[in-house]
Amino acid sequence: MKVLRFEKATLYRNGILALLLASIALIVHNIFGQNGFLALRRQQKQLHTLQHQIQQLNEENEQLEKQIQALKSDPAAVERLAREQMHLVKPSEKVYMLPEKAPATPPTASTTSDPQPQQ
Repeated sequence: MKVLRFEKATLYRNGILALLLASIALIVHNIFGQNGFLALRRQQKQLHTLQHQIQQLNEENEQLEKQIQALKSDPAAVERLAREQMHLVKPSEKVYMLPEKAPATPPTASTTSDPQPQQ
């Protein structure tokens, strides 16, 4: 039976190399892994976005609650809403409605003044 002899320097160098490779693998996993640093940053950004959306929705809910209370208690608010959205008027009033402006459209290729090619 042969006895394997390793030199101390070779064992030390191979041990350091193995520890270095294991350290690199752990660092890469901590940065790019499923629960790594980049995933954490992505989740924090998503959390911030969701918190902002929640804040906007809460503000919108408050405004709607104020509008509901105004419609329940203020006859002027009901009248304003009826006039704006339903175009209702009192019997003695006259309403003049103007046509809405159409947005200006740029000329297309078919409406240019280029002459048609002759055949």
